[in-house]
Amino acid sequence: MNLFLVGISHKTAPLKVRECLAPEPEETGELLRRCMGLPGVREAFMVATCNRVEVLVASEKDDTADTVEAWLGQGKPVDPEELSRAIYVHQGEDAVRHLMRVAASLDSMVVGEPQILGQIKEAYRAATAAGSSRTVLNRLLHKTFQVAKKVRTETNIGGAAVSISYAAVELGKKIFDDLAGLTALVIGAGEMAELAVEHLMAQGVSRVLVANRTLERAVELAGRWQGEALGLDELDQVLGQVDIVITSTGSPEPVITHKLAKKALKRRRGKPVFFIDIAVPRDVEFKVAEIDGCFVYDIDDLIQVVEANRANRAEAAQAAERIVAQEVVKFMTWLKSLGAVPTISALAAKGEVLRQAELERTLRGLNGIGPEQAEAIDRLTQALVKKLLNDPILFLKDPSHSKSEETKREQLALVRRLFNLEGED
Repeated sequence: MNLFLVGISHKTAPLKVRECLAPEPEETGELLRRCMGLPGVREAFMVATCNRVEVLVASEKDDTADTVEAWLGQGKPVDPEELSRAIYVHQGEDAVRHLMRVAASLDSMVVGEPQILGQIKEAYRAATAAGSSRTVLNRLLHKTFQVAKKVRTETNIGGAAVSISYAAVELGKKIFDDLAGLTALVIGAGEMAELAVEHLMAQGVSRVLVANRTLERAVELAGRWQGEALGLDELDQVLGQVDIVITSTGSPEPVITHKLAKKALKRRRGKPVFFIDIAVPRDVEFKVAEIDGCFVYDIDDLIQVVEANRANRAEAAQAAERIVAQEVVKFMTWLKSLGAVPTISALAAKGEVLRQAELERTLRGLNGIGPEQAEAIDRLTQALVKKLLNDPILFLKDPSHSKSEETKREQLALVRRLFNLEGED
């Protein structure tokens, strides 16, 4: 059985190309069933995210990659030459390694991000529902999930923030220990500020206020987080109520002045305020950091955290690569052993047929034998056949990597001739 993985990703194709190939979730099952109709394809799996579209097949043919590549772009509104340049193909061991690296988040845009594993699990559920994942892919996907879990538990690949927005949350946890129940204020509508709020809410922040120069935009964002919208002219009234302030406006002048922050802190009676200033130029006046109880971090501070964490995550990635390499070898050993399965099955079946025939002949010749004696003879013949066939079966299952494919085929042919198994499959 051959494995082929054909796909495109953020590394090889722009978003406009990836969007053309990505199916709607409800279409995946039908697509997999069509893929199963391609010549030689016996099993199929497809993962489609915003960053990648990949099809993995188990096939009995050697040229299936070309067939899958043509099928993947068939009827799609994408330039064939552009698609051809973007598509990559992995076969056999390389396909297994690629899938495991993707699940372990080693091939992600942000190495260590956890979302991809959940997306692959969802894709696997779709494949099992469509009946396109069977013996080979079932084992490969389950092994892949184990690898991803092992990488998470045995390395620190997901333990350090490598995005600006998440670094802000990491710093906030150092100040407050626990973010549950806190109130956050977002000033402006920057993308990084939005992401930071999403991370904060995942950590338990219970209340979100959104202030923006355009009130309609503030209402839109506040609705996303079930928060409260307000104008910039209301900052003086609410600043004393918030624990975390995320600023990302395009204002040429600071929107949080020293005077405004000092007044807010007085109202808070010593409770600290955490300012995350992601704006350029800065939204928080420089002197605010001099106020006791005001913790101010700007974009440069966050970048330093991110870069330090990138180095830590790179070390973890090396350890993760070693885990993947070990598991690839184990899976390929199992996959290669499948080539001997028909011969082993035929050998066992022939042994059982001969055993049953001789047992029946022997029992007919033993007059007056009771059920217990007959059962004992039956067990004896089973044990003899099992022991006789044990060595040939171990010989066929030998996973030695020093053997070439030609040598393995010769060994299979030898066993079939020795035991006269031609036509026994």
